Amino acid sequence: MTATKQIEASARAQVGKGAARAVRRQGQTPAVIYGGGAAPEAIALDANKTRQLIFGGHFLTTIFEIDVAGKKQRVIPRDYQLDPVKDFPLHVDFLRVAKGQTVTVQVPVHVIGQDASPGIKNGGLVQIVEHTLEIAVEPDSIPDAFELSVAGLNIGDSLHADAIKLPAGAKLTVGSDATIVTIAPPTVEAEPEAEVPASDVPAEKEKE
Repeated sequence: MTATKQIEASARAQVGKGAARAVRRQGQTPAVIYGGGAAPEAIALDANKTRQLIFGGHFLTTIFEIDVAGKKQRVIPRDYQLDPVKDFPLHVDFLRVAKGQTVTVQVPVHVIGQDASPGIKNGGLVQIVEHTLEIAVEPDSIPDAFELSVAGLNIGDSLHADAIKLPAGAKLTVGSDATIVTIAPPTVEAEPEAEVPASDVPAEKEKE
């Protein structure tokens, strides 16, 4: 599971598109903290550090402790927007979390054991049906990823959601029979038709 990360922020007195643009011009990313029975709180984050956190991986499954002028709050990112051209962060939404609270997150699926799969050795292909799985889980129990081993699987075999090892108290939001990974048969390309040399094509009879 990912460890809690520390991040500093400053309070924003003004909100709205104009205020958000002004914050970005100062090298910061506008954000908001909401939930937990308290009023939404507008904050600003360092844009470069925020970008590093987003592209560093596991951003939406990481618990952060945000320090705003000495006031610390435990939060989890729920959404973020990036500039479609320059990829810098435009806005981040954080949800307050408390111990014992359940949150819904998307956890990536990692496939292992390919070298011990008879199906793959015979030309089969790993087909990942679900690259992420949504679970309801306590914030401190969020896993970095789910590992599914295809060791021993033959062509046509599949692994379903019930093969996932969940943290204590966590629940999948999909059915236990949902297919996650399958070993598909090898792709066979049709052989191109052989071209007949022009010299082998019989000449048409001359018209009388």
